[in-house]
Amino acid sequence: LFKLDEFKQLVKDFSDVADFLVVYLAEAHATDAWAFENNIDISVHKNLEERLAAARTLVKEDPLCPVVVDEITNITASKYGALPERLYVIQSGKVIYQGGIGPWGYNPEEVRKVLEKIN
Repeated sequence: LFKLDEFKQLVKDFSDVADFLVVYLAEAHATDAWAFENNIDISVHKNLEERLAAARTLVKEDPLCPVVVDEITNITASKYGALPERLYVIQSGKVIYQGGIGPWGYNPEEVRKVLEKIN
């Protein structure tokens, strides 16, 4: 999760007015695909068990909210256009904020502004 500290601060600041959820998707920087130096050693997920194991790495970082895992078919990533990562605010079942595609469009401060308005 890019900018994890900023995300955690959002959770702390707005947990009284919003529910937070992280959906773990396909690994964006798998070591056997498009990897960065000094990145965590996670390969492209070949099955759901491997994706679950990779998601546990994120859970260990304690994002302060539930973490769920996308199906191996990547249905959630596909429906939300979320690869490699994206922030959303959903209110009463309706998307009221769709952030840019990460990492460059991943902006927790924009989410902060939206949540301040509905707070």
